[in-house]
Amino acid sequence: MGFSRAVVAGGHVYVAGTAPIPADGSPPPEDAYEQTRLCLEIVREALERAGSSLEDVVRTRVYVTDPAHFDGVSRAHGEAFREIRPANATVVTALLDPAWKVEIEVEAVLSSA
Repeated sequence: MGFSRAVVAGGHVYVAGTAPIPADGSPPPEDAYEQTRLCLEIVREALERAGSSLEDVVRTRVYVTDPAHFDGVSRAHGEAFREIRPANATVVTALLDPAWKVEIEVEAVLSSA
């Protein structure tokens, strides 16, 4: 398909939609909370490689497949961003893989910016 996990441009880091795909290729966790935690861990790693961090996130977009998953997703999002409080949009939609309950993209500023 041709895409980057994260792109640095103009003092910002843009992290692409990040699904709960374990690095070892195993199936994603069943629980929406655990899937969200995994997505955020992948996002954190991408931000750090790009020279930023979760503390530098200014916007999140969360795509959820069912409103019933919102409590678990929002709990994990709150654990990561409770003090940071980025702008957020949460959308209920279908995702590429039916096993995914959540996908997250973020925008952050560069730590040195």
